[in-house]
Amino acid sequence: MLCKIYKSLNKENTYLYLDAEKELEELPQQLYQVLGKVEFVMELDLSSRDKLAQEDIQQVRGNILQQGFHLQLPPNPQWIRT
Repeated sequence: MLCKIYKSLNKENTYLYLDAEKELEELPQQLYQVLGKVEFVMELDLSSRDKLAQEDIQQVRGNILQQGFHLQLPPNPQWIRT
């Protein structure tokens, strides 16, 4: 499973894992509002990995399969309203 990883330029330590076959324009508008501007970081083959540094790889794979993307948020982000 190949994915593209983008980092948010507006939200520190916030990353988007996007199915490599999808384009940013296909994302829900609400996600754009959260991320703001993004910058491409790298492509990653999730099928050849057992774990990721900060995310549960099974959850990342599952989210990409279900919705086409996975959003990695920092622990306890101050900018999320509860």
